Amino acid sequence: MALSQRSSIGLYSDPSALDSHRVRLVLAEKGIAVEIVEVAPGGAQPEDLADLNPYAETPTLVDRDLALYDARVICEYLDERFPHPPLMPIDPVSRAKAKLVISRIDRDWCRLIQRLEDGEKKGVAKLKRDLGESLAASADVFATGTRFFLSDELTMMDCVLAPVLWRLPLHGVELPTEASAVTEYADRLFQRETFQASLTESEQAMRGGR
Repeated sequence: MALSQRSSIGLYSDPSALDSHRVRLVLAEKGIAVEIVEVAPGGAQPEDLADLNPYAETPTLVDRDLALYDARVICEYLDERFPHPPLMPIDPVSRAKAKLVISRIDRDWCRLIQRLEDGEKKGVAKLKRDLGESLAASADVFATGTRFFLSDELTMMDCVLAPVLWRLPLHGVELPTEASAVTEYADRLFQRETFQASLTESEQAMRGGR
């Protein structure tokens, strides 16, 4: 299946992948009407995906004549293209700091989840342990008294974190009791209508259809 020929925004999305979920969550938070084509791993690829993306991978966003890939690039584009509600700070210093936090989330936590999603065979127990311990060690950052991650308003940092935390049970990553601030934060995110709207059937099944 390919995107229909119209002026709306379209997204080629893996229904169970971390990066695609991040983009879908940004779209939901922005309330952007989007045509989504699911591209299941190992399944048939849409005929035009290779023309739009030299890597023929998901997520790939199409906005009229523009095709974008790389989840971080897509999310930043959506925040600038649809500025309300803003998910990144306006001033350069705060924006740079937020980007640095996102980079650390990507390197410290998303990278580990991605390796588990990719079916890495060696050292799986260590990957799970490292991820759980790293999140637990950062529990104080989740317990700053703000409703969301380092902010009273939902930001791009939350859109990056939420898909990671949603997948912890799927990969057998258990957080210790001293990481209760992380669990409470995750539950607040998961209860949002926008987060629920971002979930595919595959992702709902990751937590028993919750």
